[in-house]
Amino acid sequence: MAPLSSTLLLTVAATTGLVNAYVPSSSFGGATRASTFRPSKTVVYENFGLDFAEDQAENTPEIILGEANLKQWVGTVNDNSFLNRQYNIIGRVRELNLLQKTVDAGILSKLEKNGVDLKTLESLLPTLEDAGILSTVGNNQQLLINLVAPLLVEPAPYLLPAVAGALEVGPSAFYLGAVALIAADAGLVVNNVEIPFLGLSAGVVLGLLLVPLAGVLGVAGTALASAKK
Repeated sequence: MAPLSSTLLLTVAATTGLVNAYVPSSSFGGATRASTFRPSKTVVYENFGLDFAEDQAENTPEIILGEANLKQWVGTVNDNSFLNRQYNIIGRVRELNLLQKTVDAGILSKLEKNGVDLKTLESLLPTLEDAGILSTVGNNQQLLINLVAPLLVEPAPYLLPAVAGALEVGPSAFYLGAVALIAADAGLVVNNVEIPFLGLSAGVVLGLLLVPLAGVLGVAGTALASAKK
């Protein structure tokens, strides 16, 4: 058995090494030891820079190497591929007969009653351009067509009567709708309501839809109030 003094000496030496391995940024004595961060110069590719990983350039034909090339190649094979598929706005508007339903709901006449006509809409274009909204729409056409457009077009037959009723009341109806949506989302969050079988917060998930929609209603109400003036 090793002497007690030797055991203590080894313990102290090991503890000292561990302490020196971690040096805090400050101490009671005010002494500091700056730690420098040296970024790695390793270039990371699809194989994460690992020598044993597969090289994408060697295993993938050049014609489909990269997202842009892949989309272009798929378009030559299948015109209606999921990768390049685009939501047919004009076709769906015709199928749902939205133009006739808009006229039947009296939305155009109600807009004019609230002071919104073609001249008013044309006057808004310079403001939208100065705010960069038109440029943003132009640069994100694919996202807007495939994500936003279906959310507006598909439920339109059910929303047009509600919009017509809100226009009949005026800006206050849009403000009330915005407040109701925010209150509904806040109620879900406060009561910790969860989506069944998923365990996700309903307030957070539905808030991704309710909060932007409340913002749209608030902006619409403000625009109507401004148009009336």
